[in-house]
Amino acid sequence: MANATSSSANAQHGLTDRLTRWARGLSGKSEDEPEPGPPARNANNSMMREINRRRQLYSDIGDFLFAHDLDLTPLNFSVALDYMTGANIGVEKAIKAVLMERGKITNGWVESVVAEQRADEVTPESLATMLDKVEENLAQFGGLVHESRNSAKDYGAALQEQAKGLADGENAAPVLSRLVNLTRSMVEKTRQVENQMRESQKQTQALKSSLESARRAAEHDHLTGLPNRRAFESVLKEELLLAQAQGEQISVAFCDIDHFKIINDTHGHDTGDRVLKFVAGLLAKVSNDRCHVARHGGEEFVMLFRGKTAPEACELVDGVRADLASRNLVNRSNGERMEKISFSAGVANVHAYEDPRAALKAADRALYLAKEHGRNRVYLAADAD
Repeated sequence: MANATSSSANAQHGLTDRLTRWARGLSGKSEDEPEPGPPARNANNSMMREINRRRQLYSDIGDFLFAHDLDLTPLNFSVALDYMTGANIGVEKAIKAVLMERGKITNGWVESVVAEQRADEVTPESLATMLDKVEENLAQFGGLVHESRNSAKDYGAALQEQAKGLADGENAAPVLSRLVNLTRSMVEKTRQVENQMRESQKQTQALKSSLESARRAAEHDHLTGLPNRRAFESVLKEELLLAQAQGEQISVAFCDIDHFKIINDTHGHDTGDRVLKFVAGLLAKVSNDRCHVARHGGEEFVMLFRGKTAPEACELVDGVRADLASRNLVNRSNGERMEKISFSAGVANVHAYEDPRAALKAADRALYLAKEHGRNRVYLAADAD
């Protein structure tokens, strides 16, 4: 009986061994490879927990984007990730605040928050630092060129000196040896200078790209794609100088979408953002190198017309106003037709005021007169006394 039990145990043990070897073969392990002990199992468990944590995070981000009907863009994903992980305190606070106020965020809101953060990053100090670095690299580049030229001159003089020895009948072997060493030294120095110049050029190119990105971030509205208020103020100065130099008329206009808060409250901020983009597109159609359009802030846009009198500018703006007012817009989220969308505007002659700011204030006053007298109209500001 004991022998039968022993045989059965041995047979079972043998079957276990065969099954173990078969499983190892499927996993790619050799027969001699030991089974993992507790430390390996702990490592595997830790890895699985990390994988599960990431899966849950991706799922939470997806749920967040879906709940707020946000587009699947890298920007939205990045903001959701910052919010879920707390990686960006500013984003986390902003989202919590808007959720308490509105209960939902929109694509446009995400763009505006990111734009504000980037605008904060692009400070005059940071731009000045970048410019200083570019100038430093350019100075270094110029120094390397100068050093390379001096080295070439020194090399030429040294060659001439050694060549004299050959002409004077000096033993050729040591002279040739010195020439070879001199040439090797020059080749090595040239290689070092080339490497330094190449590295300096790469750094300058990277800084140039950073400056261009910073300039775009600082001067463009990320929702509508139009220049922002900062960019417009720079253009106004430049265009005014051109108009004065060439004896041209120059006019400014403020345009403000009528009842925009009602549009947001009725149809949602996402639809409000699309209305902003649509109006921006209509205004941008009349822009060219002598007519500039920018988003001044909120639902307000500003325009500059060089070579146009105030009445002529008023006519152009009124044409855009009439075009918008004649359209039947549909809410894309539910397919319902929206109430008529319109804007009011005020126009002023820049030359009629002591400075551009005064002209802008006059256009702004004319805009609010248009609002007070029924909206969906363009008013011309009276010239200053």
